[in-house]
Amino acid sequence: MATSEGRSVNAVVREILRQAVPPSEPRADLRALIRAAGLEVTLPRTGTPALPRDEAIELTRGWGRLVSEALEADRNHR
Repeated sequence: MATSEGRSVNAVVREILRQAVPPSEPRADLRALIRAAGLEVTLPRTGTPALPRDEAIELTRGWGRLVSEALEADRNHR
């Protein structure tokens, strides 16, 4: 079949598989597995809108060192 059409066997196999196997959506598949395992976590909505990105960055300016030190202290405590 492949040689009579001037194609490689790999090209024919790829076409057959593409037609036989439904397309996969990795994120959707992963979410379905998580849901089926009972591991899905849904956070409640706060009812307040999120800050614009620029405001959030400005609000947290300078936290980097404090957060890093707190994480290090927590890790050392364990």
